[in-house]
Amino acid sequence: MKKALQLIIVFVFFGGNAVLAQSNEECMQNLSIFAEYAKVKNYTAAYEPWQKVRKDCPTLNVAIYSYGEKILTDRLENAAEADKAAIKQDLLSLYDEWVTNFPNRRNVKKIGDILSKKAQSMLDYELASLDQVYQTFDKAFSEDAASFTNPKHLYNYFKTLYDLYKAQNNQVTMEQLFNKYEEVSEKFELESTNLAKQLDKILTKEDAGTALTSRETRNKKAFEINSRAIGTYISNLDAIIAQEATCENLVPLYQRNFEANKTDAVWLKRAASRMDSKECSDDPLFVTLVEALHNLDPSADSAYYLGLLNDKSGNSDEALKYYEESIALETDNYRKAKILYKIALKFKNAGRKSSARSYALKALSYQPSFGNCYLMIANLYASSANDCGTTQFEKRAVYWKAAEMARKAGSVDASIKSLAYKTAESYMGRAPSKTDIFTEGNEGQVITFSCWIGGSITVPKL
Repeated sequence: MKKALQLIIVFVFFGGNAVLAQSNEECMQNLSIFAEYAKVKNYTAAYEPWQKVRKDCPTLNVAIYSYGEKILTDRLENAAEADKAAIKQDLLSLYDEWVTNFPNRRNVKKIGDILSKKAQSMLDYELASLDQVYQTFDKAFSEDAASFTNPKHLYNYFKTLYDLYKAQNNQVTMEQLFNKYEEVSEKFELESTNLAKQLDKILTKEDAGTALTSRETRNKKAFEINSRAIGTYISNLDAIIAQEATCENLVPLYQRNFEANKTDAVWLKRAASRMDSKECSDDPLFVTLVEALHNLDPSADSAYYLGLLNDKSGNSDEALKYYEESIALETDNYRKAKILYKIALKFKNAGRKSSARSYALKALSYQPSFGNCYLMIANLYASSANDCGTTQFEKRAVYWKAAEMARKAGSVDASIKSLAYKTAESYMGRAPSKTDIFTEGNEGQVITFSCWIGGSITVPKL
């Protein structure tokens, strides 16, 4: 009897393992089959073997979910109307299974990315109410902001809250709207900076005359595409908030909440930043915010705002002292570049062109891909055309130099490439024509600028 029992145990143990091995082998075969179909976008053929792997071996490979999303969205787009409801629910289930079975990728948390995909699908395919979509985006951002990086998803995260606010959803206040705008804007800035850091390494290598590897060339193209996307969605985000973030709305809102937040450095910084960007800095509240911020947490930001206050009071020397303090206090090179650019803008608006260029060039020394700096310099040159040169030809030749700077802006910063090249084209239209060059007979000659611009330009050959 004992021997018979032992035989049964041996059979069950080894027989069970055999069944398991056969099941895993079948899963591997189906994984290979559906993946090959999915790679060539034959999602219909991929569906059946994919479903088998999803059911029998849900933890086998992340491709079950990354390809599964494409398989189901394709099925949804091509299904009969009567079948769509079930597919929609299956798609939502897939994202939940993805979070359960593959929350990490190469030991890096990916829940934010997965849940933001889910929220975007809920929005695209009308799978839930706007409030549910927002809550899903918010869960993604709250639980794992690090992997929530898709520019479109980030934009729609804020846009759904804005739509709820405009629908007069009593749960969304103006203050919540502004706070969320600041959070999403800061996230966009972080992602933009991360891209810039990677792109700057490649630009530095190119400027040194070193050939890029094929991988670097591919990466550069990908960085430029992502940079353009971020630039587009930031512009859209700013366009939305501009309708609400007026001085008429901001000042009373911040006045109401100042006492409760006067020891909160993050709140003070965001409030001061918003008032500065919306040209509300003439209001006495701006002084109150800046002084509170500087007393609580002396930083690059608070020093910059103190410089701005002194600028407005006509204390240019004191303003410059605070601006320089702001730069010295900032330790991150990319944030330092942004401060330098803002200072350059202040000098540009004050008509101090040489100082504006100087600070723009300093910003570029910290962030070579900061195209707006080149675009500003181009604008400064173009605005000085009538002040440089003795002849009409020489004055208009300044536009060649301006166009050169605008093209440089587009070559280093994909997010403004279209604007930069249009600007360069506009300047070329104001520069001397081929007929002018022929009449002057000076093709190939070097024109030196004795005004603040300095340097020279070579007259193009006909």
